[in-house]
Amino acid sequence: MWTFLKKLYHQLASPPHFYRLSPTFILWLAVPGYLLILYGTIAGLVYAPVDIVQGERFRMIYVHVPAAYLSMMAYMIMAIAGGIGLIWRLKLAHAVAASAAPIGMAFTFLALATGSIWGASTWGTWWEWADPRLMSELVLLFLFIGYMALRGAIDDTTRADKASAVLAMVGAVNIPIIHYSVEWWTSLHQGSTLLKEGGSGMQDTAQLYPLLAVIFGFTFAFGAMLLRRARTEVLIRERRTRWVKELVLSNEGDL
Repeated sequence: MWTFLKKLYHQLASPPHFYRLSPTFILWLAVPGYLLILYGTIAGLVYAPVDIVQGERFRMIYVHVPAAYLSMMAYMIMAIAGGIGLIWRLKLAHAVAASAAPIGMAFTFLALATGSIWGASTWGTWWEWADPRLMSELVLLFLFIGYMALRGAIDDTTRADKASAVLAMVGAVNIPIIHYSVEWWTSLHQGSTLLKEGGSGMQDTAQLYPLLAVIFGFTFAFGAMLLRRARTEVLIRERRTRWVKELVLSNEGDL
């Protein structure tokens, strides 16, 4: 068993093997992901009962919560992959980290935008500079932008990988701050919706199940997007290698 896992690890860490295997994983992630998003969106935005406190405004939860969750998950994947690449010098890990950054930035922006719209109708203000959750999420957006800017400013790929990996790992300290900010400091932002002491904060399954569906659906879709971007990143990094040249020649033959 250990021999099989070790062989699988080396195969997945190999850029050629990753490139050949990834389309299958992309399909396995994309199909259930988009089906779950479709179900969750329709069930949550159309059929879920109106919240007794917030009314129709609560439906923003079906976009805001998965976006906020994935913004943090994307950063952790970026930081962990960067750390693996830095310590074990795996080129594929750096490719995954570089691929996660723009996706994570997009989800972070979506979380901030939907949170601002939700806050305007609930709190009576589009933005509150003193709110720890809002500000730590804004810092996360700047970390993503800084990571990509640092990579773009260094021409040498190896040096860019090392520098950006360090930045990503240092910035990871912001993730627990985002998560626990509503518990550590006074905040306008509500606490955890799903994970509460004594069970979920959403007791109505007609509201809860669509939320779980969009969270899992967005997670699967994120995985598919990440693998697709990583495939492109691998081709760019390996463009001078023999296997990429053979791949290009074989595709030209098919044309």
